[in-house]
Amino acid sequence: MIKKILSLIFSRENLLAVLLCLILIALTIAAADTSPSWIYQGF
Repeated sequence: MIKKILSLIFSRENLLAVLLCLILIALTIAAADTSPSWIYQGF
């Protein structure tokens, strides 16, 4: 019974969706950490 519920929660599609979400969050954090130096090049 519990194994069937776990297999429904951790299906391949759900794992791919969670992985994609984590990648997007990691990219957002990495992009927010670095200041855009190209903005300040003209000053």
